[in-house]
Amino acid sequence: MATIITMPRLSDTMTEGTVATWLKKVGDKINEGEILAEIETDKATMEFESFNEGTLLHIGIPAGETAPVDSLLAIIGKEGEDISALLSGKPADDAPVKEETKVTEETVATPEATKVAASATTSLPKGVVVITMPRLSDTMTEGTVATWLKKVGDAVTEGDILAEIETDKATMEFESFNEGTLLYVGIEEGNTAPVDSLLAIIGPAGTDISGIAENYKTGGAPLAAPTVAEEKEVASTEKASEPIVQEPSTDGQRILASPLAKKIASDKGIQLTQVKGSGENGRIVKSDVENFTPKTAAAPAPTTETASAKTETVAAAKPFVPAGEVFTEEIKNSQMRKIIAKRLAESLFTAPHYNLVIEVTMDEAMKSRAIINSVPDTKVSFNDMVIKACAMALKKHPKINSQWREDSILINHHVNIGVAVAVEDGLVVPVLRFTDAMSLSQIGGNVRDLAGRAKNKKLLPTEMEESTFTVSNLGMFGITEFNSIINQPNSAILSVGAIVEKPVVKNGQIVVGNTMMLSLACDHRTIDGATGAQFLQTLKQFIENPVTMLA
Repeated sequence: MATIITMPRLSDTMTEGTVATWLKKVGDKINEGEILAEIETDKATMEFESFNEGTLLHIGIPAGETAPVDSLLAIIGKEGEDISALLSGKPADDAPVKEETKVTEETVATPEATKVAASATTSLPKGVVVITMPRLSDTMTEGTVATWLKKVGDAVTEGDILAEIETDKATMEFESFNEGTLLYVGIEEGNTAPVDSLLAIIGPAGTDISGIAENYKTGGAPLAAPTVAEEKEVASTEKASEPIVQEPSTDGQRILASPLAKKIASDKGIQLTQVKGSGENGRIVKSDVENFTPKTAAAPAPTTETASAKTETVAAAKPFVPAGEVFTEEIKNSQMRKIIAKRLAESLFTAPHYNLVIEVTMDEAMKSRAIINSVPDTKVSFNDMVIKACAMALKKHPKINSQWREDSILINHHVNIGVAVAVEDGLVVPVLRFTDAMSLSQIGGNVRDLAGRAKNKKLLPTEMEESTFTVSNLGMFGITEFNSIINQPNSAILSVGAIVEKPVVKNGQIVVGNTMMLSLACDHRTIDGATGAQFLQTLKQFIENPVTMLA
């Protein structure tokens, strides 16, 4: 059954894309995960992979040509399958439909297909624009609406932020490229839907869009459009200043709370019924939850009757059974957590991992860092020094900087180091491009900038792509040694432990020294043990003698 593929939105500001190169041609077999084409966005040229298997039956945008987001890019299906109905937008009624060539609604639930379906029954009124769930990263297949910043009935201008959308890599602001009134919301807050599902409809105020909403599908099921009365009710009860989450209280009343306040309360185990809101109409906001101190109820004095009962219990010498309450909590997996689970499982079970560990003396590095940081406006961390040393060692041992392919090994002679950063929902890996060309201070500045924006969910998808090697550091948590899972398609990842002061032997004498453990996880398909060991020896020399990194 054929599947329509549309021009993806590969960045949050992309409105059109240019096919730089087709890596497949009509008639080629396509496997899931294979790169179909290189697409030039408003920010970078990115590889676009297939999420389907089959034969490439049609190319809708030739190499070198530009088309808007959601334009027909390609069709994938069974070899020899008749796709004329998809190209024309209507089925061939006079021709029998074979079972193997039947196209279902589920496989063609894309803007191109649904717009064709919609146009067959309803033409878009003047000024009405349909907005679909964007593909905000090259690996995104579905998105979750974290927060709507506009509600039905609100005026929208070009550049306004409509919603915050959680992808497989980050939560990103999604801005409007159109002006008008928000007439319809297709995906409610907290709900997840595939890329290209109906997200919203914008147009002139008062426009009847019920026919449009009914013809656009989400996962093959029709979406019901809100009535005018419902829109008015929503507009009158919701506040535009901040999204409001209503929580039921014990007395049947509704409690108003912002999504962030609700999340913090859930994390801290605080009942919102106990919190007094300081926001508009008593709405509970972030500061109310953070400043909340639960009141401890005074224990009632035991009565004569209860005291007597306790005496009898002791006299009976019955075993003590503590009173308690079984308490569990179920947390919905975020898109980031789902992708982390998928990617790491794929890496661990497809790449044969092995680990090499080496101990590095840090005395000279500590002295050098103190001297460097004595220069005004200069701040370099030990992690920055490790990254710089890795970049230089990778130039000397390029096999470590490689990628496994089924028919070849790709050796990268450029060095793009990914730096693992822990964020609230999991882990992201922003990338320092051409790290070997950076000075220590440049590495430090870039790492601080990327890590800061990662924790504030402001990283762009393009800033987390094309790494050739990864560094993960848990030393700041006191972890002395650990092993990481390779961040594919990299062939290796370095795990950095804490600096430990301990007795060491120098020149035959036991003295106090400072050491650090490094663990290199390698993909045995691309890196042999001796190759990994030689890389670690070079890395050790650079770190133990920082002056050599300045040569």
